Amino acid sequence: MAAVLNDAIYLDHNATSPVFPEVVEAMRACWNEPYLNPASQHEFGRRARRILEDARDRIGELLGVGNHDRVILTSGGTESNNLAICGLIRSTVGTAHATPPPHLVISTIEHPSITTVAAYLSAAGCEVDDLAVDANCVVRTNNLPTLLRPETRCVAVMLANNETGVVQPIADLAKICRLRNIPLHTDASQAAGKLSTSFSELSVATMTIAAHKFGGPLGIGALIVRHDVELGPVLHGGVQQSGLRPGTEPVALAVGMVAALELWQNNRLDWAAHLQSMRDEFEASLRRQVTGVKILGQKVDRLPSTSNIAFVGFDRQALLLALDQSGVACSTGSACASGSSEPSPVHMAMGCEPDVISSALRFSFGVQTTVAEIGEAVNRITRICNNLRREKLR
Repeated sequence: MAAVLNDAIYLDHNATSPVFPEVVEAMRACWNEPYLNPASQHEFGRRARRILEDARDRIGELLGVGNHDRVILTSGGTESNNLAICGLIRSTVGTAHATPPPHLVISTIEHPSITTVAAYLSAAGCEVDDLAVDANCVVRTNNLPTLLRPETRCVAVMLANNETGVVQPIADLAKICRLRNIPLHTDASQAAGKLSTSFSELSVATMTIAAHKFGGPLGIGALIVRHDVELGPVLHGGVQQSGLRPGTEPVALAVGMVAALELWQNNRLDWAAHLQSMRDEFEASLRRQVTGVKILGQKVDRLPSTSNIAFVGFDRQALLLALDQSGVACSTGSACASGSSEPSPVHMAMGCEPDVISSALRFSFGVQTTVAEIGEAVNRITRICNNLRREKLR
């Protein structure tokens, strides 16, 4: 079922995708039971614990997690990324006193939940280097070996970029890191539930997922941790999840995340084809009808659900507001930075021209998006561009 607000068309699934009805029903069954605190020792707690651990195991199965690897439940992608980076660095404070200071490498296209943590750790004494990308938004793999040091504690590169949708060569980067015995973290928040994603095949140390990106509930995510990786906690207060993420685990949300992942697993071929077909038709139609359209990352492998388009000659904020008023929901970039009018760090890292950076919008589709909505969205976008162009000529 598509997101509905009068006749509005929701094309911002990379921010959050509407919850599938099957997910809602799975969670409602848990709440109706009810499954209570899984840490309690009485029968109510033991029943909840069984459901929770079954959900944790199933998440692992669906994501290609090894038998001895860990699935740590978190509140979402931001917490998972914080736990991975800070946990691998081994300390969130006091790094200035380390000799030599710990070292972190992140790509120049990471989500704010990575870049902000890196800035925080840098202020605390950690040394941070950037791994550059090319004009297509692909990480320059050959640059990584030159950045690594004996004190490098972690490398962080996302699996698929949240703005352009470009898929990164994570398996190749993992090989480089494994040769140096350095953990590689990948943020798979945008990839899980949209691409076939196997933790074991990627060979990374840690991996982030967020349920609300693939039709699951808001408020839950996971950090997958390889069995041989040591991780320190960020939160303190309880013994849940071996003390790595204390706090009462949400049974119903975990069950909801499983339901969303199973829907993807059961329908992935048809859904991926549907998403790519809509994306390609959307981009081709806009190229035919709007002058100056430029598709970012189009020459390389992208998520089938993401289209990052520059409308050269237009202002992105003006376009965004006009589209919102006409009932087309999209974004200028990451939802976590949507209140900022600053140029996109991703586009700057790609070396995009100023007129591209200032005019780029992100459109992201879900399996609930219909072909009719795509056609109507193109019509509205075309009409708005024509109107804005006429106003500029007055």
